[in-house]
Amino acid sequence: MNKPNLGIADLNLLRVFLAIWDLRSLTAAGDRLGLTQPAVSHALRRLRNLFEDPLFVRTPNGMVPTDAAFRLYPPLAQAFAIINNAMQQLAKFDPATAHRVFRVSMSDMSEFYFLPPLIALLDRAARGIRIDVANIPVKSVSAAMRAGEIDLALGYVPGLDAGCVSQTLFLDEHVCVVRAGHPLRKAKPSREDLSALRYVYASTNATGHRMVEQWLDELKLKRDVVLRLPHFVVAPEIVMNTDLAVIFPRSIARRFNRGKAFRILSLPFTLPPIEIQVHSHTQFTADAGIAWLRETIHAMFHRLAQPEL
Repeated sequence: MNKPNLGIADLNLLRVFLAIWDLRSLTAAGDRLGLTQPAVSHALRRLRNLFEDPLFVRTPNGMVPTDAAFRLYPPLAQAFAIINNAMQQLAKFDPATAHRVFRVSMSDMSEFYFLPPLIALLDRAARGIRIDVANIPVKSVSAAMRAGEIDLALGYVPGLDAGCVSQTLFLDEHVCVVRAGHPLRKAKPSREDLSALRYVYASTNATGHRMVEQWLDELKLKRDVVLRLPHFVVAPEIVMNTDLAVIFPRSIARRFNRGKAFRILSLPFTLPPIEIQVHSHTQFTADAGIAWLRETIHAMFHRLAQPEL
């Protein structure tokens, strides 16, 4: 049998290798590349034949790379980075005339905060730009940006890889929100005041909000939760018409409170701030479109993050 010709390896096969490396799953790799699981399995068989090595071994924790795969990954990743960089440098980008879809990862709360003013700007100045919103698990954001699966990530995304670049938009904190006519009149309520309130618990996929809920539990702040919601958007409407309270990020509370229907109360203890950032990957530093969108977001929301009157 003739040995496979390593010089004519299909670039698509190598993309499959990189996707399996990132995700440790044939199914997830297929989802990223738009391939079926059988197609990914077939590609892996061809790779194994090409390099005469299993490359990835199935275990209960996913597809684990072999020693040969560990040797193969660095030059392949570098080669694809060079290819991507060359293509990006030749591409021109004019937001006024460009037709392009950007995929941006953000939580539901980030959608509420960022999208209305951002889409309003695009509607005025860059009508050919489309935004596809994706909610990527925090642990997968680095790999998704490195692979080009998403272009940017917005919000609080801790623990990103060294290849990710982050620009801080603002530091957020959590506050207690009640209706403007609520019986609690103190500007700075005590722990006892907060414990005496009845609450709406609004679920969200925002990482920072989940962490604050954990911190409040660790502080043993007693809360009488009378309503649990699977989402957060309806919570202000309920709070506005009852004496219930809700814990929200200050940025979200201010957005809801433009009509001054609520009172925003600082918490009587210090919690770590939530750093809201826009994130991209060095793999696409030369991409003029991504750079434009990142800088546009930074300019808009770094300015809007200043204290509101």
